[in-house]
Amino acid sequence: MFIGGIEAGGTKMVCAVGDRSGNVQAKQSIPTQDPDETLAKVQTFFSNVELESLGVGSFGPIDLDKNSDTYGMILNTPKTAWKHVDLLGRLQKAFQIPVYVDTDVNAACLAEYHHGAGQDVNSCLYMTIGTGIGAGLVQDGRTFQGQSHPEMGHIITPKHPDDSFAGICPYHGNCLEGMASGPAIEKRYGREGHLLSDEKHVWEIESHYLAHAIAGYTLILSPERIILGGGVMKQDVLFPLVRQKVSELVNGYITLSGMNEFITAPQLDDEQGVKGAIALTAGM
Repeated sequence: MFIGGIEAGGTKMVCAVGDRSGNVQAKQSIPTQDPDETLAKVQTFFSNVELESLGVGSFGPIDLDKNSDTYGMILNTPKTAWKHVDLLGRLQKAFQIPVYVDTDVNAACLAEYHHGAGQDVNSCLYMTIGTGIGAGLVQDGRTFQGQSHPEMGHIITPKHPDDSFAGICPYHGNCLEGMASGPAIEKRYGREGHLLSDEKHVWEIESHYLAHAIAGYTLILSPERIILGGGVMKQDVLFPLVRQKVSELVNGYITLSGMNEFITAPQLDDEQGVKGAIALTAGM
């Protein structure tokens, strides 16, 4: 029997079949459209496979309180068609097997912890900077959840002195996601980030916001490694800029030796989501 994994993103759902060792035998990407249409295609993908369990790393916010009446339900997402969709309940009804749910970034972090850039540490933080911004934390093999799940992409960071942009987050305006996500870059400059590679001021401002967030996460959570993924981080210039600025912000208050190892790239070739979803079924 196999284990199923779903990386349930706001733009696509990646479904995979694999095993607990992190091997993926088959996968398929499905556009995230209307819930009924999308979940029907998800069910079709798994229809010819005998699954023992299913893990889901979902976009959010999603209720992860097992004592809540809305456990496993998508909450106040900007993706309005998915507001108050009982994702967990619908998957349990469709497959009649144990289904485990967490955030997409927690799942990705768990995958890197077990199979990628976090294998040699006890704690790591995975941050994705793309269509949105989010982060997840794994400590001793378990993902972190509190009253809800962390919303690290919605913290407020100091504004760059040369930045007049107001932000695009529909809830907070100038939060980290509103200022530094891929759509924020496009809205600010009128072009997508990959068309701005040679514009040094773009990445100076971008690294300012990311570094302030990462310095804050470092001081509060003290992870042993921070892994930065997502489409925006495909810009090679960002890693050295972010490392430099984080060092300057911490200013020697805590020791951050080996910045290249402390702040690093993912190692799972964009399979963090599905591998992490599969890994969720083992430890929850």
